[in-house]
Amino acid sequence: MHIDGQETFISHLIELRDRLLRASIAWIVLFVCLFPFANDLYTVLAQPLLSKLPQGGQMIATEVVTPFFVPIKVAMMAAFLGALPYILYQVWAFIAPGLYSHERKMILPLVVASVFLFACGMAFAYFLVFPVVFGFIIGIAPQGVAVMTDIGKYLDFVITMFLAFGLTFEVPIVVIVLAMTGIVEVGKFKEARPYVIVGAFVIGAIFTPPDVVSQIMLAVPLWLLYELGVIIAGWVVKNRPAAPAPEAEVYKPLSEEELESELDRLDDEQKKAG
Repeated sequence: MHIDGQETFISHLIELRDRLLRASIAWIVLFVCLFPFANDLYTVLAQPLLSKLPQGGQMIATEVVTPFFVPIKVAMMAAFLGALPYILYQVWAFIAPGLYSHERKMILPLVVASVFLFACGMAFAYFLVFPVVFGFIIGIAPQGVAVMTDIGKYLDFVITMFLAFGLTFEVPIVVIVLAMTGIVEVGKFKEARPYVIVGAFVIGAIFTPPDVVSQIMLAVPLWLLYELGVIIAGWVVKNRPAAPAPEAEVYKPLSEEELESELDRLDDEQKKAG
Protein backbone atom coordinates (compact mmCIF):
# COMPACT_ATOMS: atom_id res chain seq x y z
CA MET A 1 0.00 0.00 0.00
CA HIS A 2 2.81 2.40 0.85
CA ILE A 3 4.58 1.63 -2.42
CA ASP A 4 1.41 2.23 -4.45
CA GLY A 5 0.84 5.57 -2.71
CA GLN A 6 4.44 6.60 -3.33
CA GLU A 7 4.19 5.65 -7.00
CA THR A 8 0.97 7.64 -7.32
CA PHE A 9 2.59 10.69 -5.73
CA ILE A 10 5.58 10.44 -8.06
CA SER A 11 3.32 10.05 -11.10
CA HIS A 12 1.45 13.22 -10.06
CA LEU A 13 4.74 15.09 -9.75
CA ILE A 14 5.80 13.90 -13.20
CA GLU A 15 2.47 15.00 -14.69
CA LEU A 16 2.75 18.37 -12.94
CA ARG A 17 6.26 18.82 -14.33
CA ASP A 18 5.14 17.94 -17.85
CA ARG A 19 2.21 20.36 -17.77
CA LEU A 20 4.32 23.18 -16.35
CA LEU A 21 6.86 22.49 -19.08
CA ARG A 22 4.19 22.66 -21.78
CA ALA A 23 2.80 25.91 -20.38
CA SER A 24 6.30 27.42 -20.19
CA ILE A 25 7.12 26.34 -23.74
CA ALA A 26 3.91 27.94 -25.02
CA TRP A 27 4.81 31.18 -23.22
CA ILE A 28 8.39 31.15 -24.53
CA VAL A 29 7.37 30.35 -28.11
CA LEU A 30 4.85 33.17 -28.16
CA PHE A 31 7.42 35.54 -26.61
CA VAL A 32 9.95 34.66 -29.32
CA CYS A 33 7.29 35.42 -31.94
CA LEU A 34 6.48 38.78 -30.33
CA PHE A 35 10.07 39.80 -29.58
CA PRO A 36 10.64 41.52 -32.97
CA PHE A 37 7.56 43.66 -32.30
CA ALA A 38 8.48 44.60 -28.72
CA ASN A 39 8.92 48.30 -29.52
CA ASP A 40 5.62 48.40 -31.39
CA LEU A 41 3.85 46.75 -28.45
CA TYR A 42 5.24 49.36 -26.09
CA THR A 43 4.11 52.12 -28.43
CA VAL A 44 0.58 50.70 -28.35
CA LEU A 45 0.74 50.51 -24.55
CA ALA A 46 1.97 54.09 -24.30
CA GLN A 47 -0.53 55.46 -26.82
CA PRO A 48 -3.00 56.77 -24.18
CA LEU A 49 -0.24 59.00 -22.77
CA LEU A 50 1.38 59.89 -26.09
CA SER A 51 -1.94 61.07 -27.49
CA LYS A 52 -2.32 63.53 -24.59
CA LEU A 53 1.18 65.01 -24.75
CA PRO A 54 1.50 68.45 -26.36
CA GLN A 55 3.03 68.90 -29.78
CA GLY A 56 6.63 67.69 -29.66
CA GLY A 57 6.17 65.93 -26.31
CA GLN A 58 7.79 62.56 -25.81
CA MET A 59 8.70 59.95 -23.23
CA ILE A 60 12.23 59.57 -21.88
CA ALA A 61 14.54 56.84 -20.56
CA THR A 62 16.60 57.79 -17.52
CA GLU A 63 18.65 54.57 -17.35
CA VAL A 64 21.05 53.08 -19.86
CA VAL A 65 19.37 49.68 -20.31
CA THR A 66 15.77 50.86 -19.95
CA PRO A 67 15.12 51.30 -23.70
CA PHE A 68 16.01 47.63 -24.18
CA PHE A 69 14.47 45.91 -21.18
CA VAL A 70 11.17 47.77 -20.90
CA PRO A 71 9.87 46.73 -24.36
CA ILE A 72 11.01 43.17 -23.61
CA LYS A 73 8.93 43.21 -20.41
CA VAL A 74 5.93 44.37 -22.41
CA ALA A 75 6.48 41.56 -24.94
CA MET A 76 6.70 39.04 -22.10
CA MET A 77 3.46 40.33 -20.60
CA ALA A 78 1.71 40.19 -23.97
CA ALA A 79 3.03 36.66 -24.54
CA PHE A 80 1.77 35.54 -21.14
CA LEU A 81 -1.69 36.98 -21.80
CA GLY A 82 -1.75 35.34 -25.22
CA ALA A 83 -0.69 31.96 -23.80
CA LEU A 84 -3.00 32.24 -20.79
CA PRO A 85 -5.83 30.12 -22.28
CA TYR A 86 -3.40 27.27 -22.95
CA ILE A 87 -1.78 27.69 -19.52
CA LEU A 88 -5.18 27.53 -17.82
CA TYR A 89 -6.03 24.45 -19.88
CA GLN A 90 -2.92 22.71 -18.53
CA VAL A 91 -3.89 23.66 -14.98
CA TRP A 92 -7.42 22.43 -15.58
CA ALA A 93 -6.23 19.13 -17.11
CA PHE A 94 -4.09 18.51 -14.03
CA ILE A 95 -6.73 19.16 -11.35
CA ALA A 96 -9.88 17.98 -13.19
CA PRO A 97 -9.38 14.22 -12.58
CA GLY A 98 -9.39 14.83 -8.82
CA LEU A 99 -12.68 16.74 -8.82
CA TYR A 100 -16.23 15.50 -8.56
CA SER A 101 -18.53 16.06 -11.51
CA HIS A 102 -20.46 18.85 -9.77
CA GLU A 103 -17.17 20.56 -8.87
CA ARG A 104 -16.03 20.43 -12.48
CA LYS A 105 -19.34 21.93 -13.59
CA MET A 106 -18.88 24.79 -11.11
CA ILE A 107 -15.15 25.55 -11.44
CA LEU A 108 -14.78 25.60 -15.23
CA PRO A 109 -17.37 28.37 -15.85
CA LEU A 110 -15.92 30.37 -12.94
CA VAL A 111 -12.40 30.16 -14.37
CA VAL A 112 -13.55 31.22 -17.83
CA ALA A 113 -15.59 34.07 -16.35
CA SER A 114 -12.63 35.17 -14.21
CA VAL A 115 -10.33 35.45 -17.22
CA PHE A 116 -12.97 37.30 -19.20
CA LEU A 117 -13.69 39.76 -16.38
CA PHE A 118 -9.99 40.42 -15.76
CA ALA A 119 -9.53 41.18 -19.48
CA CYS A 120 -12.56 43.50 -19.31
CA GLY A 121 -10.98 45.31 -16.37
CA MET A 122 -7.75 45.84 -18.30
CA ALA A 123 -9.66 47.07 -21.35
CA PHE A 124 -11.71 49.42 -19.18
CA ALA A 125 -8.51 50.90 -17.74
CA TYR A 126 -6.81 51.24 -21.13
CA PHE A 127 -9.64 52.72 -23.17
CA LEU A 128 -11.54 54.76 -20.57
CA VAL A 129 -9.44 55.44 -17.49
CA PHE A 130 -6.01 56.16 -19.00
CA PRO A 131 -7.17 58.96 -21.32
CA VAL A 132 -8.96 60.68 -18.42
CA VAL A 133 -6.05 60.27 -15.99
CA PHE A 134 -3.34 61.41 -18.40
CA GLY A 135 -5.44 64.28 -19.67
CA PHE A 136 -5.93 65.45 -16.09
CA ILE A 137 -2.24 65.14 -15.16
CA ILE A 138 -0.99 66.95 -18.24
CA GLY A 139 -3.72 69.57 -17.97
CA ILE A 140 -2.74 70.61 -14.42
CA ALA A 141 0.99 70.83 -15.16
CA PRO A 142 2.27 74.35 -14.44
CA GLN A 143 3.06 76.56 -17.41
CA GLY A 144 6.57 76.02 -18.65
CA VAL A 145 6.80 72.46 -17.24
CA ALA A 146 7.19 69.75 -19.88
CA VAL A 147 5.63 66.44 -18.91
CA MET A 148 8.11 63.76 -20.00
CA THR A 149 7.52 60.45 -18.22
CA ASP A 150 10.20 57.79 -17.91
CA ILE A 151 9.20 54.67 -19.87
CA GLY A 152 10.04 52.38 -16.94
CA LYS A 153 7.95 54.40 -14.49
CA TYR A 154 5.12 54.46 -17.00
CA LEU A 155 5.20 50.66 -17.30
CA ASP A 156 5.05 50.29 -13.51
CA PHE A 157 2.07 52.64 -13.37
CA VAL A 158 0.25 50.80 -16.15
CA ILE A 159 0.79 47.40 -14.51
CA THR A 160 -0.54 48.74 -11.20
CA MET A 161 -3.64 50.12 -12.88
CA PHE A 162 -4.21 46.93 -14.87
CA LEU A 163 -4.02 44.86 -11.68
CA ALA A 164 -6.27 47.26 -9.78
CA PHE A 165 -9.02 47.26 -12.40
CA GLY A 166 -8.56 43.59 -13.31
CA LEU A 167 -9.00 42.52 -9.68
CA THR A 168 -11.89 44.94 -9.27
CA PHE A 169 -13.74 43.20 -12.06
CA GLU A 170 -13.26 39.88 -10.21
CA VAL A 171 -15.58 40.99 -7.39
CA PRO A 172 -18.67 39.17 -8.76
CA ILE A 173 -16.72 35.90 -8.89
CA VAL A 174 -15.63 36.27 -5.27
CA VAL A 175 -19.18 37.01 -4.13
CA ILE A 176 -20.63 34.08 -6.07
CA VAL A 177 -18.04 31.61 -4.77
CA LEU A 178 -18.52 32.69 -1.16
CA ALA A 179 -22.29 32.36 -1.52
CA MET A 180 -22.23 29.01 -3.34
CA THR A 181 -19.88 27.45 -0.79
CA GLY A 182 -22.01 28.71 2.08
CA ILE A 183 -19.18 30.68 3.68
CA VAL A 184 -21.22 33.90 3.53
CA GLU A 185 -24.98 34.13 3.21
CA VAL A 186 -26.48 36.36 0.53
CA GLY A 187 -28.23 38.38 3.22
CA LYS A 188 -24.88 39.25 4.78
CA PHE A 189 -23.70 40.69 1.48
CA LYS A 190 -26.76 42.92 1.37
CA GLU A 191 -26.17 44.07 4.93
CA ALA A 192 -22.54 44.91 4.11
CA ARG A 193 -23.51 47.20 1.21
CA PRO A 194 -22.76 50.53 3.02
CA TYR A 195 -19.31 49.29 4.06
CA VAL A 196 -18.59 48.09 0.53
CA ILE A 197 -19.44 51.51 -0.92
CA VAL A 198 -17.11 53.26 1.52
CA GLY A 199 -14.40 50.65 0.93
CA ALA A 200 -14.73 51.07 -2.84
CA PHE A 201 -13.93 54.77 -2.63
CA VAL A 202 -11.06 54.08 -0.23
CA ILE A 203 -9.59 51.58 -2.69
CA GLY A 204 -10.10 54.07 -5.51
CA ALA A 205 -8.18 56.70 -3.54
CA ILE A 206 -5.30 54.29 -2.89
CA PHE A 207 -4.78 52.79 -6.34
CA THR A 208 -5.54 55.72 -8.63
CA PRO A 209 -3.90 59.13 -9.11
CA PRO A 210 -5.07 61.94 -6.83
CA ASP A 211 -7.93 63.14 -8.97
CA VAL A 212 -11.59 62.64 -8.19
CA VAL A 213 -12.56 61.43 -11.66
CA SER A 214 -10.20 58.43 -11.75
CA GLN A 215 -11.12 57.50 -8.17
CA ILE A 216 -14.79 57.49 -9.11
CA MET A 217 -14.01 55.45 -12.24
CA LEU A 218 -12.60 52.71 -10.02
CA ALA A 219 -15.00 52.98 -7.07
CA VAL A 220 -18.27 53.01 -9.03
CA PRO A 221 -17.51 49.88 -11.12
CA LEU A 222 -16.35 48.14 -7.94
CA TRP A 223 -19.66 48.91 -6.25
CA LEU A 224 -21.79 48.01 -9.30
CA LEU A 225 -19.92 44.75 -9.81
CA TYR A 226 -20.48 43.90 -6.16
CA GLU A 227 -24.20 44.46 -6.64
CA LEU A 228 -24.12 42.30 -9.77
CA GLY A 229 -22.38 39.54 -7.85
CA VAL A 230 -24.99 39.70 -5.08
CA ILE A 231 -27.84 39.45 -7.60
CA ILE A 232 -26.27 36.48 -9.41
CA ALA A 233 -25.34 34.78 -6.13
CA GLY A 234 -28.91 35.14 -4.87
CA TRP A 235 -30.26 33.64 -8.08
CA VAL A 236 -27.75 30.75 -8.01
CA VAL A 237 -28.43 29.90 -4.37
CA LYS A 238 -32.19 30.13 -4.87
CA ASN A 239 -32.17 27.83 -7.91
CA ARG A 240 -29.57 25.41 -6.58
CA PRO A 241 -31.01 21.88 -6.54
CA ALA A 242 -31.69 20.70 -3.02
CA ALA A 243 -29.70 17.80 -1.68
CA PRO A 244 -31.67 14.55 -1.95
CA ALA A 245 -33.26 13.60 1.35
CA PRO A 246 -32.11 10.29 2.83
CA GLU A 247 -34.44 7.46 2.10
CA ALA A 248 -36.49 6.39 5.09
CA GLU A 249 -35.96 2.85 6.25
CA VAL A 250 -38.99 0.79 5.31
CA TYR A 251 -39.76 -2.45 7.10
CA LYS A 252 -39.83 -5.39 4.73
CA PRO A 253 -41.12 -8.70 6.07
CA LEU A 254 -39.07 -11.83 5.43
CA SER A 255 -40.13 -14.05 2.59
CA GLU A 256 -41.10 -17.67 3.23
CA GLU A 257 -37.70 -18.94 2.08
CA GLU A 258 -35.86 -16.43 4.26
CA LEU A 259 -38.08 -17.31 7.23
CA GLU A 260 -37.47 -21.08 6.83
CA SER A 261 -33.74 -20.47 6.48
CA GLU A 262 -33.71 -18.40 9.68
CA LEU A 263 -35.68 -21.09 11.58
CA ASP A 264 -33.30 -23.79 10.40
CA ARG A 265 -30.34 -21.70 11.57
CA LEU A 266 -31.91 -21.26 15.01
CA ASP A 267 -32.61 -25.03 15.25
CA ASP A 268 -28.99 -25.81 14.38
CA GLU A 269 -27.73 -23.39 17.03
CA GLN A 270 -30.02 -24.99 19.66
CA LYS A 271 -28.82 -28.50 18.77
CA LYS A 272 -25.18 -27.41 19.05
CA ALA A 273 -25.86 -25.74 22.36
CA GLY A 274 -27.67 -28.88 23.69
